[in-house]
Amino acid sequence: MRTIIGVDIGGSHISAAQINWNSGSIQLSNFYEADVDTSGSVDEIIDAWSEVIKKVANGKQAIQLGIAMPGPFDYEQGISLIQEQGKLKSLYGLSVKDLLAQSISIDSEFILFMNDAEAFLRGESMVGAGKKYNNLMGLTLGTGLGSAIQVEEVVKDAKLWTAPFRDGIAEDYLGTAWFIGEAKKQYGLEIEGVRDLLAPEVDSEISRSIFQKFGNTLGEFLFPYVSRLQTESVIVGGKISNASKFFLPFTQTYLERMGLELTCKKSELGENASLIGSVQPFFKNLT
Repeated sequence: MRTIIGVDIGGSHISAAQINWNSGSIQLSNFYEADVDTSGSVDEIIDAWSEVIKKVANGKQAIQLGIAMPGPFDYEQGISLIQEQGKLKSLYGLSVKDLLAQSISIDSEFILFMNDAEAFLRGESMVGAGKKYNNLMGLTLGTGLGSAIQVEEVVKDAKLWTAPFRDGIAEDYLGTAWFIGEAKKQYGLEIEGVRDLLAPEVDSEISRSIFQKFGNTLGEFLFPYVSRLQTESVIVGGKISNASKFFLPFTQTYLERMGLELTCKKSELGENASLIGSVQPFFKNLT
């Protein structure tokens, strides 16, 4: 039996672990992570990723990989389509699947790629905050907006970050940049991210006002999608979710006011959700 390894690749980071299914529960072992300069050459990026994966494999040759990866990406073929950002640009148009397979000496058939937001929701649905529900939406809130939906057995990337919203697109209002802009524009407050709003020196009324506005905005954005999909629960991950207790109650209230009965929850698995979700297809016959 092959050792199953879950991998989560971001714009500047990689984490990986062996994932084991044991008596109905998931166990992670041999966890490793590293920062990666993804503005580098093809060889530099692939070598850095391979080094972490090899550490996790711990000498085992019979492995299979589930890899959560940001888009745009041809997940079936394993080809990177990222070209607009500096990160990962050198991989554009190349088969990351073949490059990794060659670097770690396994057949490419044992590598499965998955959208990172989809992997997040699969993990939460399998053993996290969404395990009691059939219809789910998962959001990863951070520098960008990741989204995925689950309707019964089908889970897929929702690609909502570019969805038209107000005077722009969803990501304009639901990412770190919005918090930075709102704090500056409304209060003359210079912040680098959401965490700064929780600092003791920041007026708590200002923080509360910004979080309330964000929570209501999130509810407004979600409403047409969750009502149409009959979503039972929205699960929120990503760095912004660390402040979820300050904004998610406003999202919940907004949706209830619109006549919807559903729960809004913070991720239970955190950064492990994508690691677990990326290998979920390997465990499908066991769940």
